[in-house]
Amino acid sequence: MTVLPRPSILSIEPYVGGESKLPGVNRIVKLSSNEGAFGPPPAAVEAITQAALKAHRYPDGGATALREAIGAHWGLDPARIVCGNGSDELIGHLCLAYGGEGTEIIMSAYGFMMYDIAGRYAGSRVLKVAERGGLADVDAMLAAVGPRTRIVFLTNPNNPTGALLPEAEMRRLRAGLRGDILLVIDSAYAEYVTEPSYDPGTALADATDNTIMLRTFSKIFGLGGMRIGWGYGAPAIIETLNRVRGPFNVASASQAAAIGALAEPGWVAKGAAHNTEWRAKVAAAFTAAGFTVAPSQTNFLMVDFGSPEAAKAVDATMKARGLILRGLGGYGLPACLRVTIGNAEECQMVIDAITAHRG
Repeated sequence: MTVLPRPSILSIEPYVGGESKLPGVNRIVKLSSNEGAFGPPPAAVEAITQAALKAHRYPDGGATALREAIGAHWGLDPARIVCGNGSDELIGHLCLAYGGEGTEIIMSAYGFMMYDIAGRYAGSRVLKVAERGGLADVDAMLAAVGPRTRIVFLTNPNNPTGALLPEAEMRRLRAGLRGDILLVIDSAYAEYVTEPSYDPGTALADATDNTIMLRTFSKIFGLGGMRIGWGYGAPAIIETLNRVRGPFNVASASQAAAIGALAEPGWVAKGAAHNTEWRAKVAAAFTAAGFTVAPSQTNFLMVDFGSPEAAKAVDATMKARGLILRGLGGYGLPACLRVTIGNAEECQMVIDAITAHRG
């Protein structure tokens, strides 16, 4: 007799990460996973090296030094911070702790796929609400709320569209939700935002006891391979996550790397300035080639080529030059590709490729 998982598990489509290999291509430029343009900070590399000497010791289960470093960097109370093995781990724990069989989770149609995967894993019914103009539709999300709704996930700015929901809309969403519904604001790309009025979720997490902000070291801090995410919320939410997370869920080397990254002078400012400059240049090149570029407040651009065939043709052009972009068929956007803003050389390669493609 075959052992079977719960039926909801069999409905999950496994997450597929960005491509990283091209057969027959010597030099590959991976622009499919929104990784940092400059790799890890030197201070983080040194911290990882030193941590290797104590790899036989278990890590600090409470990530005390890291939480204190995060708190000092962003002006937050370390007691209201929890660290995870990537923000993915925290997403999963939130779904299991607040969702479950008989509950519903709401997300926008093109929100991060892990919300759907983790929600189904927990046994919840996941409702994907149509977006409007590349943005989460607050009215539609509120209309989707029912008596079984327990969690609403919102990435801001969004992935894969790059769109930023205005702060007033974020407040309106929270105000329109019942008090027993957890609002999860995933701000993985916060450091790239140039909109002055933007708040990554700190204000709502401070003002309410039913909101949590998620952040990551995988983007501008260049530590995607170390898997370090963190959350900031009301004490009761943080206490819940500390009850269910693994006792040593963030590796010693990862904790040390994150602390080192925060201490690297000028790292965030350098990465943000570079991203703003080259995001505009790459967007201009695709626009000049006749394609539609979605407005972005992230370290990537979503480009609409008008048809799946056109997107495949551009993808082939890029791959012939060793450039790997992200196809968005899995998001229901087969006519679109997503391109990460890499370093200056990589961005120029993309510009040259799309210019040559259009002749």
